[in-house]
Amino acid sequence: MTTNTPPKNDTPILHPEYISSLSKRGYQFLKENSTNEAIECFQQILEIDKINNYALVGMGDACRKHGHFHDAIKYYERCLENYPGNNYALFGLADCYKALNQFHKAIDIWEKYLEHDPNNITVLTRVADAYRKLRDFKNSKFVYQKVLEIDKYNPYAIIGLGHLHYDFKEYRDALYYWERMLERRTMSNVDIRVLTSIGNCHRKLKTFEDGIVYFDAVIQRESSNFYALFGLADCFRGLNQPARSLEYWNRILETDPQNKVILTRAGDAYCTLKNYDKAIDYYRRALSIDFDTYAMLGLAIVDREQGRYDDAIRSLRSLLANEPKNHRAYIELVECYLQLDDKQSALDTLHEYLNFGIKNTVIYDMLQRLEGQQF
Repeated sequence: MTTNTPPKNDTPILHPEYISSLSKRGYQFLKENSTNEAIECFQQILEIDKINNYALVGMGDACRKHGHFHDAIKYYERCLENYPGNNYALFGLADCYKALNQFHKAIDIWEKYLEHDPNNITVLTRVADAYRKLRDFKNSKFVYQKVLEIDKYNPYAIIGLGHLHYDFKEYRDALYYWERMLERRTMSNVDIRVLTSIGNCHRKLKTFEDGIVYFDAVIQRESSNFYALFGLADCFRGLNQPARSLEYWNRILETDPQNKVILTRAGDAYCTLKNYDKAIDYYRRALSIDFDTYAMLGLAIVDREQGRYDDAIRSLRSLLANEPKNHRAYIELVECYLQLDDKQSALDTLHEYLNFGIKNTVIYDMLQRLEGQQF
């Protein structure tokens, strides 16, 4: 008796075309961020071919997208064991180590990649960024400049050089690089982060009026941008315009009412304007969130300004119990003692601070004034 059963042969899943189709589908799923579906495709391939380089890299990429960096590393390393020069595995592996803040390992892997593709700008900028994270100024600057030799206006290298100099408090050099981004663009179409970075350089250089121009340009495009609102408030604070600074501190608080730092800054502005009730309210709101040195100091200043010297002294002594080297607290204490005509306690307080061996011009000047001595 005959049967209609076909003779046994290779099943379709063993055909290279089938594996290729699964691989293409997997990478398409990755592009669409459908990582679970992508993983399913790559796992099917690995069941057939345990060292398939496309599937191993694909699994690494999928795990990396999920933030499972250690799992991703295993797949990339399995690929590299069998295909040492696979650039996609090297790239993914380096990015995993970067995400894990293991920058030395990331740099080593990227440099292996550059052996095959020495002028790859994407990899070079990643290497420069990693050196910057390691605070290796010399190597970071060298690699960024190498990128600019290849691509004179590469935005990642220019912005990276700005951040590098900013991190090392070289604000004028940072300004030079960030302003280069405006050579081919206008304020209306350059990346907003470039404008806030330029504004922050002016804040650090105390060229506040120039900083306002850039922060205001950001606000015109994105009215609730935190960094621009903060920058504007701080610039007006630096220009001794507390009423203007309050406009922006309060705009931040409209969307972030529990921001302790901003509450304290707003309290300081109200204190400067002698609106002490408002200042107290903002300082207390900050302290209700968590202990804050500046809010405690602000409340003590309000007490001193309103003649409650003993209350101010108690608050300042309480603050110094936690922060014994806070020079501003010592300065406020001296002012309180002088208001009480207690010169000896003022002198004792200044010497108390100097016993820490810390040099402070304001403290020395106060002591010189009280003792009549030359230093």
